[in-house]
Order: sequence, then C-alpha cells, then structure tokens
Amino acid sequence: MSDSIVIIPTYNEIENIEKIIRAVKSLPKSFDILIIDDGSPDGTANVVKHLLQTDFNNELFLIERQGKLGLGTAYIAGFDWAIAHNYEYIFEMDADFSHNPNDLLPLYNACAVDGFDVSVGSRYVSGVNVVNWPMGRILMSYYASMYVRLVLGINLRDTTAGFVCYRKKVLETIDLSNIRFKGYAFQIEMKFTSLKLGFKIKEVPVVFVNRQEGTSKMSGGIFSEALFGVIRLRFASLFGKIKPRPSSPEKV
Repeated sequence: MSDSIVIIPTYNEIENIEKIIRAVKSLPKSFDILIIDDGSPDGTANVVKHLLQTDFNNELFLIERQGKLGLGTAYIAGFDWAIAHNYEYIFEMDADFSHNPNDLLPLYNACAVDGFDVSVGSRYVSGVNVVNWPMGRILMSYYASMYVRLVLGINLRDTTAGFVCYRKKVLETIDLSNIRFKGYAFQIEMKFTSLKLGFKIKEVPVVFVNRQEGTSKMSGGIFSEALFGVIRLRFASLFGKIKPRPSSPEKV
C-alpha cells in the first residue's frame, strides 16, 4: 500500500479514464488511485472496474454514486475514505489531463520533503501557465483569483486550483461536514479553511492544459457560487465560524 492516494472525480470520462490511471501508475513513485464516479452513463465506471480486477488490484479503488452530486461532495467522500484507510498524502486531480500526472511528484515533495501541510499546483505563481484556453477564460480565471485574494486577505495566487495535495492531518482537522460549496468555491473554501486553521500552503508551479478529449463540466452556476461564496467565507471568518472538527488531532 502506498502512503499516497490520488482522488479523481469522474462524470463521462471514458475517453480519458484508462489513460490517466495508467499515466499515474507509471510514475516512479507509487500512488494509489480512488475514482469517484457520479453515475457516468458512458460507462466510465465499467472501465475502472475492469482495470481494478486485472492490472491494478489493491492499487485502484472505485466509489460509485447515483447522479451528479457535485465536485465538492465527491472530494469530501474521497477524503473520508482516504482518512479511514490511513493514507498520509491525499491528492485532488482531474481526469482529463489538464493536470499533468508528472506534477504529482513535486506536489508530494512539497509536503513529504519540504514539510508543508498543503501543496497546490498553481497556474499563476510564476506568471500565467495555461495552454489552449481562450484569452477570455484566462483573464476571468486570473482576475477571479485576484478578487478572492482581495476579499479573503490571503496570499495565494491560484485560489481555485483543483490540483492539490493535503497531508492527512489537515483533512482530519477541517470539519468537512461544514464545507458547503461544490464547484470552484469548494476549492477556495478548502484552502482558506486550511490557512485559517494554521496550516502552511506551498504553491508549486504547474502548466495547466485544457482538455483534449471529453466535455468540459464548467457552468455559469459554478462561477456564481465562487463570486458570492468568498463573501460568505469572509463573514464566516470574521464571526469565528471556521473551527476545527470536534476531537480533531492537534496540529503539529
């Protein structure tokens, strides 16, 4: 068993799922993989079942959920599963190769070697490292992160990044039952909560590449949630509502 697990939420990723699993498993460090599939009608889960029965027994795992329940709830289900199975380093990653599997290694090293509690694959910590996005979307994403930094008063360049490594103690300390958001705001809420609870975050520069196959899951509602969600987070912080999970471990 590896000390690390990569959580990959999926919905209709049949073009990508086997390739991303094999890419992660080909890395020089061992990473286990947990797929959270939200009832993909294209058969994504069936591909995963075949692989875990043949090539990746005890290294690949699958949770099947009924219907599209949201990115945030998928990750929280994965976090709870990973904590229960005693993984020390718990990763978020997309299935569509927008996150390069090779970048799992520097994210891991930032926590396991450099001693950070959270590492973030950052598109903006060293310029703007995004490939194949239209300029309008790049500007929207970049200025959205600037807006989040201003409202929340934090110094992270890529607040909406979805390529992240958490040490287990961080996820054991955060009260995951109080994480409310599902889209981009989920990513913001997790990072902000980690910082407010005293954990150290390192941004690791990565290049984000827009998906080549499959269909984007973006929607206007996701942007709206992020826009207004950060204001709610700011007020929650001001009124002392961001608290550790009851009986969470002491932060070291």
